[in-house]
This record gives sequence, structure tokens and C-alpha cells, in this order.
Amino acid sequence: QVQLVESGGGSVQAGGSLRLSCAVSGSILGITVMGWYHQAPGEQRELVAVLTMSGSTNYPSSVKGRFTISRDSAKNVLYLQMNNLRLEDTGVYYCRIVQRSTPYWGQGTQVTVSS
Repeated sequence: QVQLVESGGGSVQAGGSLRLSCAVSGSILGITVMGWYHQAPGEQRELVAVLTMSGSTNYPSSVKGRFTISRDSAKNVLYLQMNNLRLEDTGVYYCRIVQRSTPYWGQGTQVTVSS
């Protein structure tokens, strides 16, 4: 069974940067999609970055040009580089992978952006 553990969250001032990590353990065979989601306080979880195993990436307009998803396949780690952070980026960030049509989620890591 795949397990996901996020890290790298914290507090940062607006305009700052953070890099989130998601360590993937267990069997990684059959993973097709990896992504990051953001859940602001009182809001639904929203996709902020997606990476397919073919290397394609996609971002919503709200983070395009500021966030970059990548992975280290040798270490089985998924990253989210977040630059020029805004107050509205505050929330919990979750990594998610899809393996053989089954989604798996990490426990989330908190990001707080202050002015």
C-alpha cells in the first residue's frame, strides 16, 4: 500500500517561497498521476498542480508561473516549489497520487502566508 508523507510547510511572509515535499513509500508501480491540492480555511480542496508520469504538468491560473511541481524518481519524492506566495495561498496542502485508478492522499502540511 502506498503511503504519502508531506513536509516543508510553515509560515512565510507574502512574496516569500516554500518548497513542499511528499515522500512516497510502498509499491509505486502503476502510479499514473501525482498532484498537489490546497485547502483554504472553510473552503473545498482544490487542485494546484498535477504531474503525469509522462512528464506533463498543469496548473490553474491562480498559481501558474508561481508554483512548480516536480519529482525525484530516484528518491520517490514529489515536490511543490511555491514562489511569490500570497495571503490566499494560506491553507493545508495535500499530495495525492493515483495508482491503478485508486487515489491516495497524504495527511497534509500547513502553509501560512502573512503580510
